[in-house]
Amino acid sequence: MEGWQFAPAQELRRTFILDDTRLGPIHWYHRGKSAAVVMSVDDVCPGTSRSAYEAGGDLNQGALGRLLWLLQRHPQLWLTLFVTPDWRRISPLPDRICRHVPGLRDWMYLSKVLPKGTMDVRKHPDFVAFLNAMPRTEVALHGLSHINFGPSISAEFQGRDRETCASMLTEAMRILDEAGLHYVRGLQPPGWNCSPALQQACRDVGIEWIMSARDLRTPVSKDSRAAMSGLSGVSMLFPERIAERLLHISTNFQATSPPERAFEILDAGGVLSIKAHITKNVAGHTHLDGVDELYMNYLDRLLVDIEDRYGEAIDWTTSGQLAASLSSSRSAFECEKPDVQPVAYRAA
Repeated sequence: MEGWQFAPAQELRRTFILDDTRLGPIHWYHRGKSAAVVMSVDDVCPGTSRSAYEAGGDLNQGALGRLLWLLQRHPQLWLTLFVTPDWRRISPLPDRICRHVPGLRDWMYLSKVLPKGTMDVRKHPDFVAFLNAMPRTEVALHGLSHINFGPSISAEFQGRDRETCASMLTEAMRILDEAGLHYVRGLQPPGWNCSPALQQACRDVGIEWIMSARDLRTPVSKDSRAAMSGLSGVSMLFPERIAERLLHISTNFQATSPPERAFEILDAGGVLSIKAHITKNVAGHTHLDGVDELYMNYLDRLLVDIEDRYGEAIDWTTSGQLAASLSSSRSAFECEKPDVQPVAYRAA
């Protein structure tokens, strides 16, 4: 989520590890491929242009239509849409007077929120049907409601214990099940925040992979470690098992990244992980990677260049497909024990 929400990391916290000999970056892809491309889109919900902001609810006439245009232009491209089952956040910026009151502000919503159930996907069958029909597209979880008490409004799981996180994830999956929305067991934590408690909860409820770390600045090399938003110290280029049965994939490219960064990642044999947000302008905040025509045109040109440069050497896939293929391969369990610092996360 928004980089301004994250101060420098305050402490290192141990990840929940049962067998650390099976952890670390996985330098393996589909046989015959040298690198991979994935693209994911955050904050997808039934919000329309009549709501606070359009977040997919206008279907083909809105941001989802622009994503379909990109898919049609590039038949090899796949998408992962991170959907929030009961979206409630209106603004990511605190605006209530209680934000100035220490102690009290940590137990209240500091900006206006939607009533529970307003954007519950079970109440929006046309939205669900549209997502289910999108070609080469998978849906994964983006929290439950995308809100939290205190200054870190979007970091929904921040400060929650293992049991609470597991309960929220279970409720999120129950809503998607009852709505009939097809999804895979992956998670993009709102606000990028992925504490050890959330990592444990993911394993408890069967979440198989997460995307937390985002790094758009660290120079590219095979040994690059994420040090920007979310998890710190995980591989910036390669899928990495951070706990038994829990894979992590970093984000390393968005609208503000130059094309050369994409080529450097692919030349290094990494996963080019492209990020977008379904919304552009959100009640006082502008997503630089919002799904507008300018960003889609930029990606269109970039993908053409990748196709021309690398041809059949690229594995065009999704985060879920990549995680599934690695989990089913012996290569996923034959990594050397990494000589790196424990996984950390950036706390607000």
